[in-house]
Amino acid sequence: LNWGYRSDMIKNEVQYENALVKFNDSHTISAQYLDKSTKTWSSKEFLIAVGGRPNYIDIPGAKLAVTSDDIFTLPEAPGKTLIIGASYVALETAGFLKEFGFDTTVLARSIFLRGYDQKMAEMVVNHMNSLGVR
Repeated sequence: LNWGYRSDMIKNEVQYENALVKFNDSHTISAQYLDKSTKTWSSKEFLIAVGGRPNYIDIPGAKLAVTSDDIFTLPEAPGKTLIIGASYVALETAGFLKEFGFDTTVLARSIFLRGYDQKMAEMVVNHMNSLGVR
């Protein structure tokens, strides 16, 4: 959990627990921590934020791919780049790679910036196209 989110949670008196949990019933969870200790929590409501990290899949050509996390630690510039995805992370990555002068293409399965205002998403995509991102 990054510090910005954690500080907002502290400010709003939200308790953060990093554990593997399971629901016992609709108002009770059991948490298991890394040290194998356990705790049971009861509440009217729970917020479960599972998070996620990009990962590599075992397919031919996977060694040619990098994740959005890894792109910042490459030993050399990526060059011509295909970005797969339509999230804000994908579009941010496409934008900075294009600004660094790399031929950049975004491949999206469906709509860009799903869950965001689609008029704004269209403006973002049109602007990126005008900069040369395909």
